[in-house]
Amino acid sequence: MTKWLLAAGVLMPFYGAQATQDPEAVYNRVCGACHSGQLPTAPRKGDQEAWAPRLAQGMETLVQHVTQGFKAMPPRGLCMDCSAEDYRVIIHWMSE
Repeated sequence: MTKWLLAAGVLMPFYGAQATQDPEAVYNRVCGACHSGQLPTAPRKGDQEAWAPRLAQGMETLVQHVTQGFKAMPPRGLCMDCSAEDYRVIIHWMSE
């Protein structure tokens, strides 16, 4: 029993809340390839007019679109180490 508790205690931090990544760093690493204008259907960072109808769908819908892929958006937006919280922060950052 003690071994199981020890193992759980050691592994628990890996299953806890992941720190949110810096949105600008993630954008520069993966999102900017499409959201800086190379893909006409991807809303550009800071283009509030393009983001407005998307944000009107709700953040959870946008996170689902990124996670599962939607139209030209590849699954996970090609950010394989991003969490749902990372996506929320990055979407908010890009839409400002």
